Parts: sequence; C-alpha cells; structure tokens
Amino acid sequence: MKDKYWIALSSIEQINSTFILELYNHFQDIERAFWATYDDLKKIENLSTKKAEQFLNLRNKVDREKVYDYVANNGINYLTFESENYPKLLKEIDNPPAVLYVKGDLNSCNLDKTIAVVGSRKASFNGKEALKLILSGLANTDVCIVSGLASGIDTTAHYSAIENNLKTIGVIAGGFDYIYPESNRELYKIIENGSGAILSEYYPTFEPLKFRFPERNRIVTGLSYGTLVAEAAIKSGALISANLTLEQGRELMCIPGLITNPNTKGIYKLIKDGATIITEANDILNALNWEIKQPEQQKLPLTDLDLTQDEAKILDSLEVEDKGFDTIQSETKIKTEDLLTCLTTMELKGIIKQVNGDRYQKA
Repeated sequence: MKDKYWIALSSIEQINSTFILELYNHFQDIERAFWATYDDLKKIENLSTKKAEQFLNLRNKVDREKVYDYVANNGINYLTFESENYPKLLKEIDNPPAVLYVKGDLNSCNLDKTIAVVGSRKASFNGKEALKLILSGLANTDVCIVSGLASGIDTTAHYSAIENNLKTIGVIAGGFDYIYPESNRELYKIIENGSGAILSEYYPTFEPLKFRFPERNRIVTGLSYGTLVAEAAIKSGALISANLTLEQGRELMCIPGLITNPNTKGIYKLIKDGATIITEANDILNALNWEIKQPEQQKLPLTDLDLTQDEAKILDSLEVEDKGFDTIQSETKIKTEDLLTCLTTMELKGIIKQVNGDRYQKA
C-alpha cells in the first residue's frame, strides 16, 4: 500500500514536504523513494552527502505500520500528493504539502469557489464587524471560506461562514494532537462535525511551533482563488500571506479600515500596490469573475416584526450604526425605564444585539 510510505515519510519531523516531493519526483514512485540507497540518493542533483546520510538514518528508524495505524486509529483521514482528490489548486504552488491530514468532510467543501481570509490576531471591533458584514453577503451560496483557525480575524471568518451557511476550511500549523489556540476548541468541533474540514500537512504528533505558522500560510492561500485581507500591520503574518497570494498568481483583496488603526497600515500599503478594495460581497465576486445565484433577501416590514411604537423608534435610530444607550435615548426621547425594557425585549426577539460594552446594533 503506497499510502503507508507517504505517511511514514511525513512522520519524520526532520524532513519537510519539499524534500519528500524531491524524492518522489526523482524516483517517480514513493515506495522506491522510501527504500532509496545511498548510491540512489547520490544521483539527486544538489542533495548533499550529509542530508542523504541523515535521511537514511531517520528512515531506518520509522515503523511504517505503527505510524500509519496511529493516524487511522485517531480518526484522521488523509490525502497524499498522488491521491485522486488532492486539491488541484495546491498542486499548482511551488511547494505543495506532500500529505494533507484531514478531519471533517472536505468533500462537502466546494474547492472551485474558495476564498482565503487572513488578518490580525488582535483585530479591532470595526475590523471584525466589517468582515462579518461582507461575508454575510455570500450567505447560503457554495462559496467556501479558508482560514488559519487562529484568534482574531481567522476566528471571525470561520464563525461568520458557519453563521451564514457557508462551508469553511481551517488549516492548522501543527498536528491534530494539538489544538491552538485552546480558545478555539469548540470551533474545531463545529467545523469537524458538519461545517467543513480541518487540514494539516503535519503528522498528528508535531507541535504547532513558531516556524510552522508561515509554512501553514502557503496552504491557506494555495487552496484559494483569492485572498481577502482584513487588517494587517506592516510586519505581520497577514502580509506574508498577501505576498504568497501574489507569488501564487491569485487575486489579492483588502478591506479598508480606519486610518488611525495600526492594523490598517499594511492594508493601505497593499491597496496602494494594486490590491482590490472590498467593501461588499459583490466586490469579491467581481474580482474573481464568479457568478453566484444570490438568495432573495426578504426584509420583513416593521409590522411583521410586531414592534411597538417605541421599539420602532429604537430600530430606526440603529438603522445606520451601533449606538450607546444615551444616544438612543436622546434620539428617541424614550424614558429610561421604558428604554431599558424595550432594549431587553428586542434583544430577546433577536432584533438587536448588544456589542462592545453598552452599545447596540441591529442584529
């Protein structure tokens, strides 16, 4: 079974996908590559004696059956580089992963309409809300959102996809034995259990070490027809992903933000360099030249929402932007006790929601 040789090579922590595929491309057979002798390895151009000897030493210590069984017994699926269902876009990049470990249902994700979303881990409230608004415009379509399952923008992207009935793919920077960040444990479960798939190029026991995050980024962008950047400082992982997007010949898109936010400095640099500005979902569709049938948006009239006169005033006050209690009261002239009651009732009805402390916005 050829797959066991792919898994065995992938389980060697001291070598990477680039080296595995170098062996595969030279020998044109993964089993032959695994059992290569020193004389065989010497024929590979630019492969040093030291690296050849190191590989043979590491190879001889691998228990193929044991490492394969560990994957199978932990409910982890996989795709090797020569698997029929290996994502075609990933094969186009310079250094594709040799093996993709999978949890969830990758087959449910439309790999012909994938958008990567990247951005700051310390994203602002405005940045997250802008991303939510844009992704809501893709609701109930077959677009798939790809991100890195990190905190901040990544987390917002995944949850927004799920809330809008979109499939989502999370690409992690370690093996499946680790969940990082721990705060996203529940998000991992939701994605695995029907909302998409989680992918990793790393054998399950590999830790999410610092250098693996930039490596992970090439898979996030490599799986996607375009990358949407939502907040990025000048020196950030999001800027690395933006550069990877351009190197891979994919569409680079940016959400503009407040110029006073340090996390938008990278955004405006990318925009000045030619990235497409995105302020609504249709901008993404136009940039990627996609035609998607949008579901009809049915906006219920106020009477159908069964609003009282005071509740209608509040909703009208929140039509454009979120506001604090004092501002709402000033605009609606509703007494304090009545306003508190209305706001609570409207929250319970799901008409408005409380955000950023004591501010309210339309749900």
